[in-house]
Formats: sequence, C-alpha cells, structure tokens
Amino acid sequence: MEVDEQIKTFRDFIEQNYYPQLLEAVRKGESYLKLDFSDLVKFNTEISEELLENPQELLKAGEIAIKEFDLPKKISKFNVRFINLPESQKVLISEIRSKHLNKLLWVDGIVRNKTDVRPHVSASKFECPSCGNILSVLQLDQKYKEPTRCGCGRKGKFKEISKELVDGQGLVLEEAAEDLEGFQPKRINVFLRDDLVSPLTERKSSPGSRIQLVGWVTEVPITLKTGGQSIKFELIVEANSLEPLHDDTLSLNITEKDMEEIMKIAKSPDPIHLLAASLAPSIYGHDKIKEAIILQLAGGCRKVRPDGVTTRGDMHMLLIGDPGSGKSQLLKRISQIAPKARFVSGKGATGAGLTAAVVKDEFLGGWSLEAGTLVLANRGFAIIDEMDKMGKEDTSALHEALEQQTVSIAKANIQATLRCETTVLAAANPKFGRFDPYDLIANQINLPPTLINRFDLIFPVKDLPNREKDETTASFILNFHKDPSKAVAEISTELMRKYFSYVRLRINPKMSDVAIEEIKEYYVSMRNSGAPEEGGVRSIPITARQLEALIRLSEASAKIRLAKSVTKKDAQKAIELVSHCLNETAKDSETGKIDIDRLGGSKITATQRNSLSIMKEIISALEEQLNSKVIPVENIVDAAKEKNIPPEKVEESLEKLRRSGDIFEPKRGFVQRL
Repeated sequence: MEVDEQIKTFRDFIEQNYYPQLLEAVRKGESYLKLDFSDLVKFNTEISEELLENPQELLKAGEIAIKEFDLPKKISKFNVRFINLPESQKVLISEIRSKHLNKLLWVDGIVRNKTDVRPHVSASKFECPSCGNILSVLQLDQKYKEPTRCGCGRKGKFKEISKELVDGQGLVLEEAAEDLEGFQPKRINVFLRDDLVSPLTERKSSPGSRIQLVGWVTEVPITLKTGGQSIKFELIVEANSLEPLHDDTLSLNITEKDMEEIMKIAKSPDPIHLLAASLAPSIYGHDKIKEAIILQLAGGCRKVRPDGVTTRGDMHMLLIGDPGSGKSQLLKRISQIAPKARFVSGKGATGAGLTAAVVKDEFLGGWSLEAGTLVLANRGFAIIDEMDKMGKEDTSALHEALEQQTVSIAKANIQATLRCETTVLAAANPKFGRFDPYDLIANQINLPPTLINRFDLIFPVKDLPNREKDETTASFILNFHKDPSKAVAEISTELMRKYFSYVRLRINPKMSDVAIEEIKEYYVSMRNSGAPEEGGVRSIPITARQLEALIRLSEASAKIRLAKSVTKKDAQKAIELVSHCLNETAKDSETGKIDIDRLGGSKITATQRNSLSIMKEIISALEEQLNSKVIPVENIVDAAKEKNIPPEKVEESLEKLRRSGDIFEPKRGFVQRL
C-alpha cells in the first residue's frame, strides 16, 4: 500500500469512527488520540496487518492524516496510540528475540523502577555557512548526530539553528511471576516519550503497579570502553500506549456461574469452616490456624478518618512452630490462593529487598527507586517464611510497613514514600529449633518485641507426642501418599481466589451496636482480670492493639458471609481466636492469668516482678533484724516460708536478682545487697 493510500485510509477510518473524540482531544489541548485496534481490523484488514509489521511508518501516516483535518486549533505534533491488540501479538519479556525487532506487539508486567523525566532531542536543524542551506537531521540514535556535508559540497562544522525536544523517561518492566512457573522473571527497558510521561500516566506507572504496554522493540548500540561500537546490541521497547492493569483481583473475571457458587458458599451454615476445610486438604489438623488464615484472606476494612489518619484493614499473622509441623507447606499453599501473593524466604531476603532500594540507573543515568516485595505486593499478600533467619537490620525495615503501611526511603538524594497496603503472613522457628515446654514462649521467639507487637495473631505450632493424635496424623499422611488424589478440596483453588478477590473488593461491612458491646465487654473484663495480689504488680492482659485486631477479625468474619454489618456472632468468632492466641502465648503458668508482657518480650512477668519485690523486702527486713549487710540464704528461705513461698522459688528469685545486679554473693550461702 502506497503512503498516500495509507494516509487516505487512516483519514477515512478516523472520520467514520473517531471524529468526535479527535475534536474533543484537540479542544482539551491533548496531543494524542487512542484508537482501538479491533476497530481498524474491521475497517481494513490490509492496513492493520501493515501496522503490525511496520508500526513506525504507519503511525507517521496516521499523524499526517490527522493534521489534514480541518481542526479548531492548529496542531504541530500529534500522536496516534493503539490499544487492544490481538492476543497473538502478546509476547513474554523473556521470549523477546531479534525477530521481534520493529514489530508492533504488547507485553504486560510489573514496573520495577522508573527514572526521572528528561528532555531528548528528536530532530535538529543546521545552516550551511557557505550557501545558507537548511539541513534537517533526525536524531534517532543515542548519540547526537550532526550533518557531515552540504549539497553545495561544503564539509566540516555546521551552525545549529534549532532543535526539537521531547520528554523522555525510562521504565524497567519485569514480567509477572504468575506467568512463569519457577523461572527467574526477566526485565526489559522501556522508553516513554511525549504524553506518556504526563503527570497522569506518571501515577499509573509508579513502581509496583502492573501495566500493559503496546510498542515495538528497537536495538540500541552499545559503545565499548575503547570508544568503538560493540557487536552486541541492547534491546529496548519504544512505547506506543500504556494502560494500567488493575490488581489481579480486579482482572479476575467473575462470571455469573462463579457468582452463584460464591453466594452458595456464603449462604452455607458455617462458611468459615467450609473454606478452612478446602484451604490445605493435604495438611492434617491446625484447624484454628486455618480458620484464622481464612479471616486474614478476607481482611478487615481500611478506614480513612477526616484528619487523614488511616487505620489498616490488613491483619498480620505469625506462625511459630517446631520443625516439620507443616508451616512452610501451609504458606506455599496460601501463595496459590491469596490474590497478588509474593513468597520470600528469610535467609534470601534483605530489608532493601523487602521494602525498596535505590539503584544506579544504567539506562538514563542518575539514581532510581526500585520497589521491593512488600511494595510489589501492595493490596495483596507478602508471605515470609523462615523470618527468624533474617538479620536484625532487615527485620527492623518491616516496622513501618506493617503498621503505617508505607515504605519511606531517603537515600542518594531520593526521598520517597511508597504505599504498601500489604497483608503479611510470616512463619518462624523457635530460638533453639524446638519449643522448650518449661520456658516462656516469648523468650523462644527470636524476633524483636516491637515487631512481635505488630502481629494481630500469633500461633505457636507445637509438635508434642500424643498417641491418639500421632496415630491419626500418621494414617492421614500415609494414606495420602498411597493415593494422592484423595486430598481434594471441596472448593477449587480458582474459585477460592475469586471468592477472596470479590470479598476483599466489594464487601465493606459496618460494625453493629451489639458487636461493639460484645467486644467492649470482653476488652474491659480482660483488661481488669489481671487483678493485683497483695501489694503486687498488676499484669496487663491485653492492649489497644489487640482491640484493633478484634475489630478487624470480626469485620473479616462478616465479609466471609457477604454481610452488610458485623453481628454478635462475628464478634464472638474474633474473641475466640484472639483469646486462643493469648492463652497459647501469653498465659502465666503460675497464676493462670494472661500477661501481655510475656509476649512483649519483657523477660519478667508480673508474677515474677511480684516475687522479686517480696524478696527485696525480706532482705531489707533481715538486714535490720540481724544488723548485718551479709544475710545467710537459710534465713531468707525461712522468712519466705512464712509468706508461703517455696524454697525453689526463693532460689529462682535470688538468681534473677543476682543477674540483674541487685545482690551479690560475698561468700557461699550468703547474699548482700549492692
């Protein structure tokens, strides 16, 4: 097809299908028009095929066609952007080869990092000093080109009179991990120019967002250090149009049939139990944990107050357990069900890799921001295994991400705050590999107390020998190995993904008065249940953080039923799970009361603080009585007996005082205050 013919075809096509949109774009001062490729195919198949084979020439023809229209404003530059290319033109980034050069295709992926917007020269004009001739030079390569000779025969330096500049910006696009099974995702540089770098598209293509990109692949020469040109070329995608893909949750097509299935699950007598049974059919037991994960997958409601403060709706959960108790299997299974999930393992993750890193930009020079796992999983799930194997500096990077749900970075003159509304599900082993049944659980969690505090639910997964339980577990595992097809879930993985995507996006229940009353009653009675012993220190059973956890859990329970409001039953479900976790992790074995300090990492519980203060009183009373600074331990044991404190407790308390530096032992069997 000749060029004139191409221009005429484009002119007719736009006149018939897009004339009003063109007038509107020109009136608004926009310099681009989006055309649907499927409309062009219907209009003329020949030109649509030529467009796929030779996009640069045909887009130029489209631009000339638009300039020929009688428009209300004169336009100097106008871009034609194509969307909705056929599926046959989709290419995975890892499959881009030299045969794709200069062909129109589309890719989708996740923006890893983004450079600043910088002006690039597109064309320049030079004047010949001898004859006054004007020479135009198109700047298509990386290197600035000047004319070498004029028509009059002159060679040498020419005078530059003008140059055209366009805004340019580089992106690094990485293919989505879902498209690949176990391979390393590949990246490619993308070059955006003109209106694609406008502030509106800037927001659409921030690091971590998923985009669909139409463009063509071009090669960029690589200059060697010696100054010559390498035989190797760099590939780069010149973007023609860019569309943000809403999170996978939105792009899941929920059909009417799916909707019927979703309603059927929600209307069943106990939807939480039904979903929990299908969560991980190949893992035996852990019913409470499975129920909690179902609520975590549904999530609470994010609230933004008028003063701009937001309260997170995401619940974070931590599983701490003995080896071989099925934690990692459970986590791997969740990464298949949860919408937009990313899985990382502790030893292979750093703080920068989880939050965000500043990297040197090879493409356009300078520094650019690269999003980490938590930012890439924005509005999705980050699943962290082996969390205890991470370094202290790396776990401290998670504090802000878990509570404020943002990641702030201030490095190499980049100051940025990225959104990370991410739900975290983490697993860790106890400090010494296995739980010691005689020590506090808090002492065995090898994580900073400030981080432990941010988890709404903490489940210890204990693996204790028990004949009946071991028999059922063993027969379950052995039967499963005999016939793997037995572990079939009632609800398919695909339907569960759709169910949670729908629930997280569309359902937003409100708290009812009865639910508020139920939670309030539990909270107040728990707060005041840590009653002080005579003259003792009061233990704190529950804090405001657990109160927020209760609200989030009860909202999630209502979401599972697709309900508009949170009922008393939902509140009771939340209370049941929170009290289960507190009983497992924060119960003081001596008094049977719950003491949050056990979980907060304080090595001394309220009961122990109490016995220590009694010990100190006994020592000071004996000092006066014996009129000596050195007190025999026997006398202390006798005095403690009167207060109903057994001798082994006395020994334990004295040891604690010795370690804290309150007392020392001048000679064997005697103690003295410091």
